Amino acid sequence: MLAKFLYKNTTLTYLNLCGNDIGSEGGEALADALCENNTLKILNIQNSKLGLEVGIALADALCKNTALTSLYLGFNNFELEGEKALADALCKNTTLTLLDYSGNNLRSEGGKALADALCKNITLTTLCLSFNNLGLEGGKALADALTKNTKLISLDLSGNDLGSEGGKALAGALCKNTTLTSLDLGFNNHGSEGGKALADALCKNTTLTSLVLNGNNLGSEGGKAFADALCKNATLTSLNLCFNFLGPDEGKSLADALCKNTTLTSLDLSENNLRSEGGKALAYSLCKNTTLTFLNLQFNIINFRIKSTIKMQNYYNKKHIIL
Repeated sequence: MLAKFLYKNTTLTYLNLCGNDIGSEGGEALADALCENNTLKILNIQNSKLGLEVGIALADALCKNTALTSLYLGFNNFELEGEKALADALCKNTTLTLLDYSGNNLRSEGGKALADALCKNITLTTLCLSFNNLGLEGGKALADALTKNTKLISLDLSGNDLGSEGGKALAGALCKNTTLTSLDLGFNNHGSEGGKALADALCKNTTLTSLVLNGNNLGSEGGKAFADALCKNATLTSLNLCFNFLGPDEGKSLADALCKNTTLTSLDLSENNLRSEGGKALAYSLCKNTTLTFLNLQFNIINFRIKSTIKMQNYYNKKHIIL
């Protein structure tokens, strides 16, 4: 019924059907409608039990549709054949700028297909591939694509088990890529080695403004490497190092970096182990830092009393410091 409506409607630009169990028949009808509709700009059909046949039908629609700019396809289990068809469609589509393909279990083969598409696509600027079990090989393929793609500005690869070698591959890509501004690598088990490689890349990259690395077990070496990077990097404005087993020494190193860094506005260090020593060092660094506006230090066993004066309270409120 809704698909028939899309054939005739000339005003609707946004449609959200997320979580509606559209199924195969409804999905194929919707895909057919997209071949004719020329007004819909944003479509969300995440978690709709679409499956393989709908994936192929949507791929065909993307080759014909010239209006859609944002498409949310997460959690639909298109299977490898459907994923490859959609990836091939990205090589031909010239209007889509945002694709959310999270939670579709792409694995390495699906990741490679999308990586190949990124080398040819000329319009996509935002891509979400979170929780797709890409693994090392999928990560390497996407890293290689980043050295060739010149349009993508935001990429989410969180929760893909890329490991330390995947982190190193992406670090290498960041040294060459000149368009990406936002990268989410949360929960990828990069470890200290992958972390150090990514930190080193920040010393060379001049375009990235936001980096998310929560839950990557960076540890002492990784934490100190990022502190060093913050002393040199002049473009990053937001950094998330939440839940990375950072201790008091790493807190001190990061505090020292904040005294020198002049671009970072947001720093998330929550759920680490900074304790009172790291917490105090970070507190003192705020007397010198003039750019940070958001600092999250929740769950760090800091255990020291902040001077409760109106002046200090106003200062912490202004800086958006969470303790």
